[in-house]
Amino acid sequence: MERIPFVDLAAQQRRIAAEVEHAIAAVLSRCDFVLGQDVGAFEAEFARYLDVGHAVGVSNGLDALRLALLALDIGPGDEVIVPANTYIATALAVSSVGARPVLIDCEPGTYTLDPRLLPAALTPRTRAIIPVHLAGQAADMDPILGIARSAGVAVIEDAAQAHGTRYQGRGCGSLGDIGCFSFYPSKNLGAYGDGGAVTTGDAYLAERIRRLRDNGQTAKYVHVEPGLNARLDTLQAAILRVKLPHLDAWNGERAAHAAAYRRQLADVGDLALPVCATWSTHIYHLFIVETERRDALQQHLTDAGIATGIHYPVPIHLQEAYAALGGHAGDFPNAERAARRMLSLPMYPELSDAQIARTCAAVRSFFETAAQPEAARRPHGQEGAAPRRPSSLPARV
Repeated sequence: MERIPFVDLAAQQRRIAAEVEHAIAAVLSRCDFVLGQDVGAFEAEFARYLDVGHAVGVSNGLDALRLALLALDIGPGDEVIVPANTYIATALAVSSVGARPVLIDCEPGTYTLDPRLLPAALTPRTRAIIPVHLAGQAADMDPILGIARSAGVAVIEDAAQAHGTRYQGRGCGSLGDIGCFSFYPSKNLGAYGDGGAVTTGDAYLAERIRRLRDNGQTAKYVHVEPGLNARLDTLQAAILRVKLPHLDAWNGERAAHAAAYRRQLADVGDLALPVCATWSTHIYHLFIVETERRDALQQHLTDAGIATGIHYPVPIHLQEAYAALGGHAGDFPNAERAARRMLSLPMYPELSDAQIARTCAAVRSFFETAAQPEAARRPHGQEGAAPRRPSSLPARV
């Protein structure tokens, strides 16, 4: 039986192949590979799409966060609040500028930063909060922004999974002081390699980020501060320009797939479906289900030829890279519970009705089999018999 991939980038490429080939050919004819005309054009188009003043193309999502922190002069001795449930790059950006990530727990339903925990995490050293818009929907930004403004700290949105998500009608990436995007190939808006963007309504911050991404220079060989080599490639910008006009339609297809999953899995016991926050649209970068039998379900789907993902199996405070923070199991129970239970089902615009139906049937069969009495699951003729143990394995004591 044909395998169902977790993400099918080739299917998307087939839909836009002619447009992409034309865009790449134009770059090759000009040979403006670094900060060429497609970079500036994409920045203007992406800023308009988000209804934000400025967008700056950069090399990847981690560098977007690093540049945001550098532009705000955050460094050694400073603290930045980060959710424990996020991809490690959110914390790595803080560490890379010499600051200390301060972790707080997530909300159990949306998996995003819990604003109620912010006041206790603030200290005189706090310089910024990085809420992460996770899986395709927004963190609850109004209370986060209110707390941040009262404390005099900046808000940097990690919008790597929120291309087109809207919070109370406003685009993610336009809500805080700075927004940071990744264009990793599997994102809703993905490049054909690494890429990212920083967005802001502040002209000074935008200009400084442009300078910092290009070795801190204002003109060739004129360097006014230490910077990074973190520019968005012109080829990637050209590809992103092709993809951006399709983004809303692709997000709509994802939402339709999510609705199909919900209909077909609505009555499956011991399976929690994604929670939709009242404050946010959902672009379903991921379709996450939860169960205490997550690992067994994943293996069942793998055996059925269906690929899945786990985001993220080890919270930041339990990663060896952050042992110095002194975290222990039990510190962030919601993040730890999510890490133990979350499973992402196949999700991409080109996913077919038949693939969704097959995935849902496999999920249902797992829970139906698990619900059967033990005797009913034994091979015929072995009712009442103890499970056989290979002779090469010792009995458990």
